[in-house]
Amino acid sequence: MPLFLDDHGSSFYDFLVSRGQDLLRDAPQAAGHAPASGPQQSSTLPAFPHGTTVLAIRFQNGVLMAGDRQATEGFQVSGRRIDKVFKTDAHSAVAIAGAAGPAVELARLFQVELEHYEKLEGDVLSCEGKANKLGQMVRGNLPMAFQGLVVIPLFAGYDLKRREGRIFKYDVTGGRYEETEYYATGSGGKDARDTMKQLYRRGLTDAQVLRIALEALYNAAEDDVGTGGPDLVRGIYPTVKVITEGGLRDVEEPQVAAACRTLIDERRERA
Repeated sequence: MPLFLDDHGSSFYDFLVSRGQDLLRDAPQAAGHAPASGPQQSSTLPAFPHGTTVLAIRFQNGVLMAGDRQATEGFQVSGRRIDKVFKTDAHSAVAIAGAAGPAVELARLFQVELEHYEKLEGDVLSCEGKANKLGQMVRGNLPMAFQGLVVIPLFAGYDLKRREGRIFKYDVTGGRYEETEYYATGSGGKDARDTMKQLYRRGLTDAQVLRIALEALYNAAEDDVGTGGPDLVRGIYPTVKVITEGGLRDVEEPQVAAACRTLIDERRERA
């Protein structure tokens, strides 16, 4: 019992770092995920899945996060239905880009970290505090990043004090930077940002921001082989989550599918 009543406060991650280094280091391998990376792979590692596009856009009621579903391994598709956007608590979510194993484990550990804090403190961590804690966890992955296992998350949440959606991006060293309108990262991130730059405007409605997100992912899939577009045959569509003052909700697949079909029909007519 004294092991859990030390001076590490309400941070479960700090507890793992100080008391369970082996568990923390081995977590990605224990999850059964093959690593993936956007940067050049280490010569000591076998080929592994990579390639991702995830994005976040602010709108009048909060913030929307979305990601494609494909992972590639070299010139092959290694997965068509992977989830890259994860709920972390009632008012925040994290989208992953980079090494698949460490990235998924980072998202899960971050969720546990927020739950642990809330149970011990009796209150939720602020939006700014969540963003800072995630930066600390990304920085903790730096030794693995030097070996090619890079993890670059994208964090978004609804700030209950400021009553607005907020978006935070990170670099490989854990540096945290806030974006005021939109951002996209991953192998198709630049193509997605180019689309959002053209279409974004303030005061977007739920329907408008969903359309922009899907169009950005669609354009990224056209130019980036690591990003998967909507698959009408298999019924595979992007993952979309919306975070507002009322909490986080998933955009239902039928709604995403209908918006994707409308987008494709319009492209077909223009062609």
